[in-house]
Amino acid sequence: MSVRAQVTDARRVVVKVGSSSLTTASGGIDPARVQRLVDVLAELRQRGVEVVLVSSGAIAAGLAPLGLKRRPKGLPAQQAAASVGQGLLVHRYTEELARHGVIAGQVLLTVDDVTRRAHYRNAYQTFAKLLELGVLPIVNENDTVATSEIRFGDNDRLAALVAHLVHADLLVLLSDVDGLYDADPADPASTLLGDVLADTDLAAVRIGSTGAAGVGTGGMQTKVEAARIATGAGIPVVLTAADQAAAALAGERVGTLFHPTGRRRPTRLLWLAHATEPKGRLLLDPGAVRAVAERRASLLAAGITGATGQFVAGDPVDLCGPDGVAFARGLVNFDAEEVPSLLGRSSHDLKRELGAAYEREVVHRDDLVLL
Repeated sequence: MSVRAQVTDARRVVVKVGSSSLTTASGGIDPARVQRLVDVLAELRQRGVEVVLVSSGAIAAGLAPLGLKRRPKGLPAQQAAASVGQGLLVHRYTEELARHGVIAGQVLLTVDDVTRRAHYRNAYQTFAKLLELGVLPIVNENDTVATSEIRFGDNDRLAALVAHLVHADLLVLLSDVDGLYDADPADPASTLLGDVLADTDLAAVRIGSTGAAGVGTGGMQTKVEAARIATGAGIPVVLTAADQAAAALAGERVGTLFHPTGRRRPTRLLWLAHATEPKGRLLLDPGAVRAVAERRASLLAAGITGATGQFVAGDPVDLCGPDGVAFARGLVNFDAEEVPSLLGRSSHDLKRELGAAYEREVVHRDDLVLL
């Protein structure tokens, strides 16, 4: 049986594992599952492949020590569980990796770490140095401090974005389901899709919330969205069950292979499009819409007709046409209370009346992505 060359040729791989693949039904870490996963990752490294692990399970791991029967719904309680569980989870990984002579490094990310220019560059440099030193980075969202407004929401999307950030050749999503089916896998009539070449292959797929039940947050929908993000940026994705990880990483035709559909794009813009929630909206006149969308120009005050929301300089905002539909997202250079005085005015007039600091773009084209 032929192997998948896109898998076996990969020299840098991001592996994401979900809570349900690491923990017991009661919420605690399952040592045997962690050991099996680490053995697979260590074998991959023995083949000369660099590995980054995006691991869920911090909140789930904190449930049992806190005497909680199920994942709490409130954010403060989730953060408390994450605070307890993150240390337990990384400690377990550290011990298991040490058996193979591998050092683990913890990386906790927030949305700000990878959307603001200086932060995302630092995040990349941290990963690059860890890999250079032979460390296996273990990544999670910083659940302890993330708020509902500034969080990735699920580690599938985080993994896709990390894969792009570290310039990975492959993303592997490990779940409790052995691949993408065209219907509920519990339905005997459903069929496993071995390959997804384009979005059109998904047209007949009925995607529910299959998978990651109980202690996790992700379902099949989040995994497909993560695959779209990664493949749209030129990175192939394998989706399979955690117990098939060794076979999948050996290139065997297990699970579902999502083939690349696009090419690599500037890292920070991918994060801006997929990892941020807008803090406000800027309404543009038709001329400004054409300038931004067609000529890839910066957004100037002269083309803005209105603004909504509470934002400060550096926050993400949506750019909307006269119909109110968002067509782009960018990092704004002014606070919300400053914008009304800028509306419809030329940069020359603003400089003359308000000073040179007001001559700058409202959103610079380097900080802007079309949605």
